[in-house]
Amino acid sequence: MRVLNYLELASQLDRSGIGTATDQQRAALETTDVDVVTSPWPESPGSAVSRVAGGDGFFADYDVAHCNLIGPGSVAVARHAKRNDIPLVLHAHVTREDFAESFRGSTAVAPVLGKYLKWFYSQADVVLCPSEYTKRTLESYPVDAPIRPISNGVDAAALEGFEDFRDEYRERYDLTEMTVFTVGNVFERKGLTMFCELAQETDYDFAWFGPYDTGPHASKKVNYWVENHPENVTFTGWIDDIRGAFGAGDVYLFATKNENQGIAVLEAMACGKAVILRDIPVFEEFYTHGHDCLKCSTKEEFRRALDLLARDPELRERLGENAKETAAEHSLDRVGERLVETYEDVLSGRLDR
Repeated sequence: MRVLNYLELASQLDRSGIGTATDQQRAALETTDVDVVTSPWPESPGSAVSRVAGGDGFFADYDVAHCNLIGPGSVAVARHAKRNDIPLVLHAHVTREDFAESFRGSTAVAPVLGKYLKWFYSQADVVLCPSEYTKRTLESYPVDAPIRPISNGVDAAALEGFEDFRDEYRERYDLTEMTVFTVGNVFERKGLTMFCELAQETDYDFAWFGPYDTGPHASKKVNYWVENHPENVTFTGWIDDIRGAFGAGDVYLFATKNENQGIAVLEAMACGKAVILRDIPVFEEFYTHGHDCLKCSTKEEFRRALDLLARDPELRERLGENAKETAAEHSLDRVGERLVETYEDVLSGRLDR
């Protein structure tokens, strides 16, 4: 079986959750018999404009088309697939809900985006998404296609050796106290204001490992907090090796307002970190309060959770060990099995609308 696993704008998305999810799909498929191609265009495709606007002769050969984004390149692949009876898998990494509060103007655009996503995803023979929560969200649009949840998974092998980075990264960012940390792009949706306000009210070190935009696309809140952050907050920007973040940090805090799954949470758990999460619906299906994480709804609850973990290292250790077991349930082997099952089902026509 030859499968196109396509991510347009791949070079621009290499620092994003979508880029990580796509990389993990490909890594998961390496252990299977699936032959993966990553570009829909032949080796000498000509200009980008001619590729998108051109006919079927501009496309490579594959048995299943699997697209991970929603832009013009993916639209072209979808049209080619429908014209040629090639099964089409569209991966819903983007919803109107998680697009809001990301970039300047994204909240205003989100309703219009929702209409586009309804049309785009409805072309699929099957839509994949990271969680049951996202499935319910897509059904509410409504998307007219079968929807199948598959975890994004976690690449535990890629995180091996994270402990060796602890001293280097703590010294680099002057982290001396219990370090509360987040990994990923700096967005208000991901709990930026809560993160900074908690830092203002406590004496712990706070570090956000990930890129941030201070240009015209940045939201006002990102600009504000990056320029006016509390003294105990460090925004690292892009780091060379993500293992440095998980080595340096002690308690993973993720006060996100909306998420389709949250790969970095699984990465923190795979590293045995104690995790504090905002109590939102998507996390109900994956994590259990008091077992592999602590869940909070208000700033006061977040602060109490931090104080509890600071004075109870045994609880931190127990939550971290249980979190490792939870992360193991999202191994790339399982992701690969689910992807192959989906491809076989669409090829055999076993998925009905």
